[in-house]
Amino acid sequence: MNIWLRQHWFALTDAFTHLLKSPGGFALNVLVVAIALALPFGGLTLMENVRPISEQLAVEPEISIFMALDTARDKATALAKPIDAVLQKHHSTAKVLFMPREDALISLKNKTGMDDALTTLGQNPLPDAYVLKLAGFHDAPDAGRIDVIAADLKALPGVDTVQVDSEWVKRLAALLAILRLVLLFLAATLAVVVVAVVFNTVRLQVLTQREEIAVAKLVGATDAFIHRPFYYTGALLGLCAGGLALGAVALGMQPLNQAIAEFARLYASEFRLLPLNWTATLALLAISAGLGLVGAVLSVRRHLARLA
Repeated sequence: MNIWLRQHWFALTDAFTHLLKSPGGFALNVLVVAIALALPFGGLTLMENVRPISEQLAVEPEISIFMALDTARDKATALAKPIDAVLQKHHSTAKVLFMPREDALISLKNKTGMDDALTTLGQNPLPDAYVLKLAGFHDAPDAGRIDVIAADLKALPGVDTVQVDSEWVKRLAALLAILRLVLLFLAATLAVVVVAVVFNTVRLQVLTQREEIAVAKLVGATDAFIHRPFYYTGALLGLCAGGLALGAVALGMQPLNQAIAEFARLYASEFRLLPLNWTATLALLAISAGLGLVGAVLSVRRHLARLA
């Protein structure tokens, strides 16, 4: 074990020695790889910030029934039985909630902070309403069935407007699924770019050190002994580039959060982008180092075989 550790320590120090001989070239390669990694890292950070919000949204469709403003309260509450009849007609189940206009006004004030504006109206502008939380609607063909239910509810006496509230949630879920696929494709494409950059960097280093490699083989150095420093070079390049990319994403979030804060304040929200947690950060750094190692392995095995 001690011999194995000493060999790897020697390979690591040798890699550092050769990198320090040309720090400018190494820094430029790190910058190129970091630019390639910054885009998927930034996309992943954005997706991780949006994911908790999308998971909190209800995916079950909801139907809001708004009564006419001149509908008496007793007639509005009596509408519960006709609503149940419509649901039974279409073999549907739902949780039916009656929302008095007073409670709706209080909820509107709490969510928007428009107390002064609503007070100037003099009277409550909101009607009594029902909210139907439907169950068992998950497939695309159900959209037509929901529209039929909404049309029948619209025909009930005293009903002014019927609105299906959760269609946008399904669209958001579909959009997020598409964005995940785009991010995955982008990450795979840029991973190939990273491997190619490291491959070319190590190739140049192998060609620069070909005389040292020839001498080492003459004195009995094994292939593993010769390969290790190049492997560490690729891994270090990927690791440094991953750290730089994460740093760039973190810095870019500061001005972006300022703009988001202004926008979120209009909706009485405190949403802001947060950096990835330590687990995800370490995983991305490991992936970056792994991509560098893959590029180094491919390059070393190809070009050292030609020098043999």
